[in-house]
Formats: sequence, C-alpha cells, structure tokens
Amino acid sequence: MAEITLDLRDLPRTRAYAELDGHVSAILDGVHDEIAAMATMSALLHHGFGHLWTGFYRVVEPGRQLLVGPYQGTLGCLEIAFGRGVCGQAAATQHTIIVPDVNAFPDHIVCDARARSEIVVPVFAARGRLVAVLDIDSGQPGAFTDQDRAGLEQLLRWFNHLD
Repeated sequence: MAEITLDLRDLPRTRAYAELDGHVSAILDGVHDEIAAMATMSALLHHGFGHLWTGFYRVVEPGRQLLVGPYQGTLGCLEIAFGRGVCGQAAATQHTIIVPDVNAFPDHIVCDARARSEIVVPVFAARGRLVAVLDIDSGQPGAFTDQDRAGLEQLLRWFNHLD
C-alpha cells in the first residue's frame, strides 16, 4: 500500500477512525518498531485531522519520567514527570484524559499557547506495559469527545503486540 495521508476532517469521527485504523494497519503491516509506528501515527493523525500538535511522550523511567518522542507540530516539552500536567497525569493513572479547556485544567503545562483543548491517551505494549502517551492538542476549545477517545484507544492497540 502506498503511504498516503488521508484527509479525515470532514468525515464523521467514527468513520474517520475506522478508515484510519485500517490505513495504519496496512502501512505498519510487518513493522515491529515502536518508534517507527509512533512517527507514522503522529503524521497520519496530525495531517488527517489538522491538529495543532500530535505526538508521543515515551516512558523512559517507569512511574517517573516521560521524554518527548516522535511528533508533528511546534516544539514540545522535552521531559514531563509522571503526575505533572495532562500527559503526566494520564501516564500516572493509565487512563485517557480529555480536556475541553486547557486553561481550566490545574497544572496544565503550556508548550504552545495556541492550544485550547487536549486529549492524552496511554499507550500499552504486551502485558499492559505502559510505553508512552499520545498527546494531541487543538486550537479549538472542546475539540475532543468520547468518539476520539474510543477511536484513538482502538488505533493504539497496535502497540499491544510489542514486548
């Protein structure tokens, strides 16, 4: 399959994520490298939906520290402690967090002042090992819904086969 970027902006979210999931599965067929997968998913999500910032923060010290990984957008924060900001809280709790208004979120870390809403989804490898969090920022308030949570959690199941 040719590596092309889908334009998903005008599709209903459920359909957009279903198409993206199939596309990612085809592109990453036979790939076993988590960094290559993170880079590919970042690009497809970022350009497919037109997000402000899309990327991964990798677990470099389990239970303690995240380090920026593959992403699309302006500069991201380099390190985030578990429990700090939206990414650190999602890593610590191992649950997806949707923030409709980042300015109303206690301890929000500002990497790009244009961000208005955010979703952060934990990424698990085999046996439930947390390997990263996916962080997506939008310039629009309330940009993410439960449909995004479900679609992104399904997409990130790709990582479940990695040791």
